[in-house]
Amino acid sequence: MIARALRLHLACLLLLLLAACASGGGQRMANSTNEPLPPPDTTSATGAYTGASDYRIGAHDLLAISVFGVEELNKEVRVNSNGQVSLPLIGGVMAGGKTISELEADLGKKYADGFLQNPQVTVFVKEFTSQRITLEGAFKQPGIYPITGRTTLLQGIAMGGGLDDQVADLAGIVVMRNVGGKRMAAVYDLRQVRRGTVENPELYGDDIIVVEQSGSKTAFRRLIESIPVLGVFSFL
Repeated sequence: MIARALRLHLACLLLLLLAACASGGGQRMANSTNEPLPPPDTTSATGAYTGASDYRIGAHDLLAISVFGVEELNKEVRVNSNGQVSLPLIGGVMAGGKTISELEADLGKKYADGFLQNPQVTVFVKEFTSQRITLEGAFKQPGIYPITGRTTLLQGIAMGGGLDDQVADLAGIVVMRNVGGKRMAAVYDLRQVRRGTVENPELYGDDIIVVEQSGSKTAFRRLIESIPVLGVFSFL
């Protein structure tokens, strides 16, 4: 069922891509080299979540918690399997299932209750285990995989058991993600990434990595061949 849903999702993406190519209005061709795919709006360059709204903290996430002006209370703590963290002065606190702003407000109230006056608490997710990437195409083990902290394209490929050497097109590695409310993608040549002549790109939660089959005659293959390696394009 999951594989079937993935194929359906990718088919929809392909239709959008082809529509963008046909109209000429939805596609933006970038320079053919040295333009990386931008990170999504909800993450920093280190891969940590910085979005303001809907990410909900999960078990085993690593949190950096700081209280302005009180260095002794600054701490990195991993959420346990029950969703709790243990912090100085206030002890165990339920973090799992809360948004970042909800946890900041909760901690502020607890520290204000007999400990600090008007505490300003900041929560930063350094590693998140509830983020997922989708690997589709000529992987040995395609599917949906969790990522924790910084994860590169080569590491993502390793999660999928590597590529199927019999059919994988090493020059047809496509990374798709949402940036600024638009779906964007970039094409990579895995041989160049392995040699270090092209940057090993970072992956983020909700990224989709597609590896086309060598010699295939699909519309997706024709689209890839029309875009230079490291060409970044967007579509509605």
